[in-house]
Amino acid sequence: MRVMVFGATGMIGQGLVRECLRDESIKEVVLVGRSASGVQHAKLTEHVVSDFSALDGLSELATRTDVCFWCLGVSSNGMSEEAYRRVTLDLTVQVARQLVGWNPRMTFVFVSGTGADSSGKSRVMWARVKGAAENAVLGMPFRLSYAVRPAFIQPLHGIRSRTALYRAFYAISGPLFPLLRLLAPDSVTTTEELGRAMLALAKSGSAKRVLEQKDLNALVRAPRS
Repeated sequence: MRVMVFGATGMIGQGLVRECLRDESIKEVVLVGRSASGVQHAKLTEHVVSDFSALDGLSELATRTDVCFWCLGVSSNGMSEEAYRRVTLDLTVQVARQLVGWNPRMTFVFVSGTGADSSGKSRVMWARVKGAAENAVLGMPFRLSYAVRPAFIQPLHGIRSRTALYRAFYAISGPLFPLLRLLAPDSVTTTEELGRAMLALAKSGSAKRVLEQKDLNALVRAPRS
């Protein structure tokens, strides 16, 4: 299987790339982002782009891509709805339309978040925008498309969030993770488990188009064929 990852330098992207490189069934990993990941591996190719509206150089790679993981995103903290919408919705739709035009046979996995609202009725700005992005992606003519909604994520293996606020939060909450796992097992995961769950989704599919954290955890626990 050949995969493409947008947003590989973020916390979720880092965890996913690690699992892709460790998985023998993944033959090629293409990273696309505005900054280099710093990861080097024989089956990894990286494309640093300054303008996501000029991705024509990826067309040939896209035609042989089996799965695209969209892990690119920003924190809504301090952002206006218009600015957050440009990154979270408009950019996602723009790139996804290019990809499906080049290769409608691929699977597209959009990383959303717990609390996203696809009805558009939420009073929470980021939830409405994430939900709108989910709807847009799920409505495109990819072979398969999914939205995943991770909840609390514990970073492992030296992975760190690029957002200072999140880094502080994880530093404080990290010691409480075993307790959270015990009290709310369907609301927590790790960067390793989330990466494995997303790969399992790409390989085996799911009857659900939108997967909450408990659904992702179930994918990790499922017996491997």
